[in-house]
Amino acid sequence: MLPLPAKDTAGREKTYMTMFKRSALIAAGLALVLALPVQAETRRWVGAWASAQLAPDAKNSLAREDYANATLRQVVRVSIGGDTLRVKLSNLFGTQPLTIAAARIAVSTTPATARIDPATDRPLTFSGAAQVTLPAGGETWSDPVKLKVEPLAHLAISLHYPAPPSVQTGHPGSRATSYILTGDHTAAPDLPGAKTADRWFQIASVDVESPKASAIVAFGDSITDGYGVQPNTNLRWTDGLIERLKGKNIAVLNLGIGGNRVLADGLGPSGLSRFDRDVLSQSGVTHLIILEGVNDLGVLNREKPQDAQMNGWMAKDLIGAYASMVAKARARGIKAIGATILPYGGSAYYRPPAEAEAARQTINAWIRAPGNFDAVIDWDAALRDPARPTHLLPAYDNDGLHPNMAGYKAMADAVPLSLFESR
Repeated sequence: MLPLPAKDTAGREKTYMTMFKRSALIAAGLALVLALPVQAETRRWVGAWASAQLAPDAKNSLAREDYANATLRQVVRVSIGGDTLRVKLSNLFGTQPLTIAAARIAVSTTPATARIDPATDRPLTFSGAAQVTLPAGGETWSDPVKLKVEPLAHLAISLHYPAPPSVQTGHPGSRATSYILTGDHTAAPDLPGAKTADRWFQIASVDVESPKASAIVAFGDSITDGYGVQPNTNLRWTDGLIERLKGKNIAVLNLGIGGNRVLADGLGPSGLSRFDRDVLSQSGVTHLIILEGVNDLGVLNREKPQDAQMNGWMAKDLIGAYASMVAKARARGIKAIGATILPYGGSAYYRPPAEAEAARQTINAWIRAPGNFDAVIDWDAALRDPARPTHLLPAYDNDGLHPNMAGYKAMADAVPLSLFESR
């Protein structure tokens, strides 16, 4: 190819420069136009209720025949209110896609029943569709729905299942009653004749739109999940904290799992493996309370008491796990609050040897040490028996391991609300 004359080359360069400038201006203008709708649609969501998901065992599952062409209505209590909300559905442990043919949400008129206020009944849609199919191992948010909800209100979420899930996903420790009835009754004001189960299935979170609210994640085991609390009574320590925070626009999200361990799977995924999903993925979280580790110590020694070296290793591994979780929380701007492990010397289930008690003391000393957490809630000091520090105070003791209702209230009352005034 022959070279162009010099004057032609210069002319072509001038033309290219003019075209480039015009293209750049067009691209910049287009980028600005495209950015405007996105900015206008930006919403700030904050968790108002959440639950840790797991694959329930047989005794905590619904019978497969109960799911076929059935409505499942489940009641949850939100800790903050708002005018717009969304709901997350989960098929996290399913091995096949799961179809929900219809979903609705309404204010529950009487939390211990299936009755709703029909004036508040709203359909839940998913990308505009009434039906949604959750992929295996997947979760999805509903579209935003306009519904005025007051703090501490109870909401009824109704789902219609054409067929059962391949593997159930839910939360056995709901401490709330759910209702199952054949047919699509998602919009019905009540479900007379429905079967009942004190479990949650497929519902993972409820968010409200809020420019200023924030959320606390309570991360732990059965003491956080509320072992011993009767259904529909809302007497967990997290419930007590929710009531103390009413009016402050701060939510408390209970992500406890009964029997959960920090380091190993068992009843639900381990604390380490579920941390990102159950803590970091929650909306609007500014604070985290970690109370977990008693099951790691207890299971280690349950069948056969282990020596000081084995318990020392467990203490070291738990401390390493806490440090990892604290680092992850801080990286997200979340204030990490450590809670000391409660005494469990009176437990017939774990029967802790002296070596396990020494490990608990080592762990609690690390939790209390300045700098390891951003703040500390010393529930060991608040609930232990001064006469027998390895045991819960009798007035707070359920079974040597779990607090009773007075104990849960004492836990809620022992939390300094000043912890949540800043990050």
